[in-house]
Amino acid sequence: MKKALAVATVGLAFAAGAAFGQRVKDWHDLEEVHEHVNQAIHELERARAANHYDMDGHGAKAEEHLRAAEHELNESIEWARRNGH
Repeated sequence: MKKALAVATVGLAFAAGAAFGQRVKDWHDLEEVHEHVNQAIHELERARAANHYDMDGHGAKAEEHLRAAEHELNESIEWARRNGH
């Protein structure tokens, strides 16, 4: 189970990186990435709850980073909307 959680976390991080790596045209693209990050947060929460462990704090740290990314994406989307992008 520890390996499965680690693989899932790395996979989610890779997917988020791939989404960020594509060219962003406007805030609608950022909303799509934002949704993927939210999905990753929910999957991580589900996996952590199902496995009843936190891998020496790494699961909590991964969730913290995903929540920070979600916050920054939300700020980016709001900025782009206000500035007509």
